[in-house]
This record gives sequence, structure tokens and C-alpha cells, in this order.
Amino acid sequence: MSLLYTEVEEELRASVRDLLADRCGADAVLRRAESEAPYDMDLWKTLSRDIGVAGLLVPEEYGGAGASAREVAVVLEELGRAVAPLPFLTSSVLATKALLQVGEEDLIQELASGETTAALVVSLAASPYRPLPETVTVTDGGVLNGEITAVAGADVADVLLVPVGTALYQVEAANVRIDVVPSLDLTRPVATVTFSDTPGEAIGGLDVRRVLNFGAGLLASEQLGVAEWCLSTTLSYIKERHQFARPVGSFQAIKHRMADLWLDVVRARAAARNAADLLATDPGASGAGEAARDRELAAAVAASWCSEVAVHVAEESVQLHGGIGMTWEHPVHLYLKRAKSAEIAFGTPGAHREAVAALADLPGPA
Repeated sequence: MSLLYTEVEEELRASVRDLLADRCGADAVLRRAESEAPYDMDLWKTLSRDIGVAGLLVPEEYGGAGASAREVAVVLEELGRAVAPLPFLTSSVLATKALLQVGEEDLIQELASGETTAALVVSLAASPYRPLPETVTVTDGGVLNGEITAVAGADVADVLLVPVGTALYQVEAANVRIDVVPSLDLTRPVATVTFSDTPGEAIGGLDVRRVLNFGAGLLASEQLGVAEWCLSTTLSYIKERHQFARPVGSFQAIKHRMADLWLDVVRARAAARNAADLLATDPGASGAGEAARDRELAAAVAASWCSEVAVHVAEESVQLHGGIGMTWEHPVHLYLKRAKSAEIAFGTPGAHREAVAALADLPGPA
């Protein structure tokens, strides 16, 4: 196990960061957030075609990069630093992980190229620690009826993957009603997906709990990226902002607050990297035993810690930016909204802590 970044991971980071800096600056993200199409699908195609991020989890024999959760985590860090409005988490992580579990080779190859985008149709607030609500039914002919709310990535997906019981159904997005609804996070829209006598194809059995746990563990890396941007941007600001003829950052109280935030982010990086390293050993098929338990524990630790750190650092960033931190034009509000939204995605911090206690055999309250 190594929490350090490899040379290949740093090269991947540099490539993604350079492209995002050129095409996904704060002004561009804010303009898209104000538009009717927040997702930047042109940028997504470029990232997929030129850097290959869409196929990182996909084995080489299926046209992917044959990488692992470690490389995916690096990309998520950079997407978090830019609050990039891209369907990477929903298509290249959750949907791809589900397809790898069921072994749907043809669709996996399509997702690896980035030409096709998919979404796992579960609520963004779905938890790996409780069953999914049974809001969709399937008839004998594979016809779906029902509704699922707060689905991320559905509005830009070509294919929808719908868990019903222990089965996974593939549905063409063109045959489904998708209504985007107001969301706190302006850079990651959510939608209500309605099935009305919609034809679907069962493509295999799915342990959706494992997919959500995998997603929660890697979402921690995106939250780390959010926190890192807020910390570095705030540090730059308090060096430049003067009060009483002194930089604001020279005041002892501000120094202490920044030191505490830095420690929180360092711990978050360790937790996120540990989760990514252990999730990289996930064989994809159904697994159990000590290794699977360790992966689940690492994901729960990272999710519980990084989600709260991202919110705390973003809140402090807003306050330490003073008046400009409260304006619409400054991008820090986008980071706070992303952090608050991600805090309840794939399990709340409290739910993850309960899972940590159970997995680590910690004694409960007397």
C-alpha cells in the first residue's frame, strides 16, 4: 500500500488540470451553471478522446485504459478542484462499475470511448447501508413503470441502468421521461426519471450496495479536490488582502484557523488515498472476506471524514473571503454548494461512521 502518487498518476493529473484550466475556468463554470445546459459535453468528449478518462476503469481488452481506482481518484480530485460540470462520476465510475460487475461487454466498450454516456438510476442520496426504495416495477415482458427522484447524470445519459431488486436493466434514455429539478449544486444537476410502460432489457444480477460503496469511497477524492481549492484560494487571498496596513493572513487568529484547515485537508488526503488504494484491488465480481471488508471500511472512513472536511473548509473559505465571498460572481459559492450536496451523496457522514463502528467491531453505546 502506498498513499503517495506515482509518476503516471502525476502525469495524468497534469494533463487533466491543464485542460480544465484552459476550458473550465471559474467564469466558464458559472456561465454554464446559469444556462439551461450546465454539463459541458464538448469538454467531456475532449477529456475522453484525448486523455482517455472515460475508460480508466475499463480493461484494455474492452478498449479501456486498464487503470484502477487510484487513477480515477486523481481525476476526481482535479474535477473537484474545478467543480467541473462533467458526467465522470455518474458514467465512468458508477455506471461503468455496475456494468463491470454484470459483465456487459458491448456497452462497456461504448462507455470507454466516451461516445456513449450512461447513468445508474439511483437517487444521489441513496445509501450503501440500506435497501433502495422499491419505486420501480417490472412486468414479465421487461416493461418498467415507476419513478426515481434526484438522479445525477440522467439528463445527459444515452443509456440508463436501472437496478430493480437484484437485477440490472438497460433502458434507452430516449424512451424515458427525464425532468431536471432544482438542485443546490448548480454544477451537478439532478432529475426525476419516470418510466411509463418503458421497455427494458435485463443484463445481469447486480449488488448495488457494492457499487454505491465504491462510489462513496471515490467521491471522497472529489471532496478532497474541493477542499484543496478552497484552502489554496483562501491562502492566496489573505496574503493579498490588507487591513490596518497589514496582510489579513498575518493576524494570529487567521493563522491558527488556516493551520487547522491545512491539517484537516492533509488528513482528508490520507483517508481518500487509502480508500482509492484499497478500492483498486476490487476484482469487480462479487467478493467477500477480509479484503472486501477492508475495502468497505476504507471507503466508509474516507466518505465520513472527507465530506465534512469539504463542507467545513468551504464554509471557512466563504467567511475568510469577507464581502466578496458572499457575492454571486466569486466562484467560492459553487464549491460550498458542491460540498454540501456531496455530503449526503451515497450515505451521510453519520451513516458512514456507523458502518465504520460495525466493520471495526467498535463497542456501541451502553
